[in-house]
Amino acid sequence: MAVVAISNPYVLGTHVCGDLTEGAAREWLVPDGVGGYATGTASGLRTRRYHALLVAAENGGSARRVALASLDPVLVTPSGTEVRLAVHEWASGAVSPEGHTLLESFTLEHGLPRWRWRVGDIVLEAELAPVRGRPAYGYVYRLLAGGPVTLRVEALCTWRDQHGDRFAGGGDLRMRPTADGVVIEDAYRLAGPGWTSGGQWYRDVYLREEAARGLGAREDLWFAGSFSAPLTGPGEKMQLTAWAGDLDATAPPPPAARIVEAARDRAAAIAAKGSDPVASQLLLAADAFVIDRTAADGTPAPDVVAGYPWFGTWSRDTMVSYDGLFLSAQRADEGRSLLRAYAATLSEGMLANTADTGSVEYNTADGTLWFVHAIGRHVAATGDADLAAELAPALEGIVQAHLDGTRYGIRVDPADSLLTQGAEGYALTWMDARVNGRPITQRGGKAVEINALWINALGTVADLWKAVGRDATGVLQRREAAATSFHRRFPNPVCGLYDVVDGPLGDDAALRPNQLLAYSLPYAPLRGQAPAPIVGEQLMTPLGPRTLAPGDAAYQPHHRGSSEQRDAAYHQGTAWPWLLGPYHDAVAGAGGPAAAVFGGLPGHLGEAGLGSVSETADGAAPHATTGCPFQAWSVAEALRGWTLKNADCR
Repeated sequence: MAVVAISNPYVLGTHVCGDLTEGAAREWLVPDGVGGYATGTASGLRTRRYHALLVAAENGGSARRVALASLDPVLVTPSGTEVRLAVHEWASGAVSPEGHTLLESFTLEHGLPRWRWRVGDIVLEAELAPVRGRPAYGYVYRLLAGGPVTLRVEALCTWRDQHGDRFAGGGDLRMRPTADGVVIEDAYRLAGPGWTSGGQWYRDVYLREEAARGLGAREDLWFAGSFSAPLTGPGEKMQLTAWAGDLDATAPPPPAARIVEAARDRAAAIAAKGSDPVASQLLLAADAFVIDRTAADGTPAPDVVAGYPWFGTWSRDTMVSYDGLFLSAQRADEGRSLLRAYAATLSEGMLANTADTGSVEYNTADGTLWFVHAIGRHVAATGDADLAAELAPALEGIVQAHLDGTRYGIRVDPADSLLTQGAEGYALTWMDARVNGRPITQRGGKAVEINALWINALGTVADLWKAVGRDATGVLQRREAAATSFHRRFPNPVCGLYDVVDGPLGDDAALRPNQLLAYSLPYAPLRGQAPAPIVGEQLMTPLGPRTLAPGDAAYQPHHRGSSEQRDAAYHQGTAWPWLLGPYHDAVAGAGGPAAAVFGGLPGHLGEAGLGSVSETADGAAPHATTGCPFQAWSVAEALRGWTLKNADCR
């Protein structure tokens, strides 16, 4: 009988929770499955403008609004003594109240957070969970020991864009009372026992992570009112719910305890698919990024959030993540629907890059090629020849558009069959950071990973043609011509492979990890060969390859500071965990010790975004995490690579 592995809970005690430097650096995320989320820190301190207990997605997920910022529990003893269990930091530097010092533990189990406070012989527990598929959450407060006490829970609210702020000067929040709570701004509703209306601003809340990122670090929160209930003894609980959307057309959520139970059962079922605790946790992490968006005909359509808390859907990230989020996670049916929907966005042989801003853009040289890769991996894993036949015209159009030339100078050079790209002022590869509109790593010319993806795409299309009974001779000849030129043009005795050839300044020998794709992709030109030793020696960190070697004059060891400073360092030495996947494949393809590549992953799962994988990390030790604490392609490639690693070891 097979052994079913489940994810281990992450349990933090008083030493971590009671120290805001430690406890507030560990974040949790509970998404709602439609693009919204709740997120915060183990200590309970809000350190980001995104930290809230209800953030609702709008416009199909391309925008989000912060609603319920905080629920602050207050214990009232029979003598009338009040003990505040919340924690807030203020622009004055004060931390008040200091409820984190009363935390006995914080636990993240199956992705759901749980806090326990101890006040003498009184122990109170709080947990929350989403109603999957709608912007709704349940919050349960349960007395575990002691009593009787009265529990009062104060609701601090706002209604603003997730990237913005709101202050008292902008006017009070509109409130409409209900039988069991209140409606805020006609946008979201709070419900529970013993509601008492409030109505005042808490001014100058301080957000330390926003300050560290060089962004606005203050906001005001509206005290909407409080819920209250007596808890006479252990086992008694208070249940609250909050939800957004069309408040008149949709029914209220079920009781909070039922919400938590249903979410726990769903998470346990996902985790049970894992072959070991790390795989189980990565499956849970992967689930956070797959969302349902409403299609034009009103039917749900799967999509992928690139990263929480601030990214929306980005097509390149979705296609890089496809193998891990849908195939490794055993969600191929949803993946099939996603691929068909994305195929409908093709224009001039290019995939729409992003709907993150609600607009459609076509500005990548690699997103379309990753799309071809995703289709190939799907058909190879599922044998879905029907999908290959359906998308054959789209694939043919992609190849032809690249041969003829499409936007931004993306075209095949007839002299060597390699793909070139570049337009002044644009960074079209995944290294697309800008400072004041100026690309930091423009990489115009024939970039190494773009050509690895092009050659891989031609090999993928040839296989798909065979699957549907089409003649693949012409495509294979084009692949052979491009691969021959790649072998001739890209090898470099110092850095392994040039990062770019035929660029505006000639050939670029900067040591970057982009060359890994030339060894790792299924139809890569150097598949089966080992990367040059210098790649691992100079670029590898426990959390992924650096984007530039430390000896380079442009190397930036830390991804910190203002927005401009961070963007300048984004691809100039910062380590990217998603690249662990290609590095693993490159090493494994050459018969090397690939299992060791993911050695730093289990420890990282308990360090930043609990149970998940960060977007980036400093290139310099101790490789502190940066960027989004929950990133789709980082999790996807970790899950895919960890699954392959386990297969390698059997």
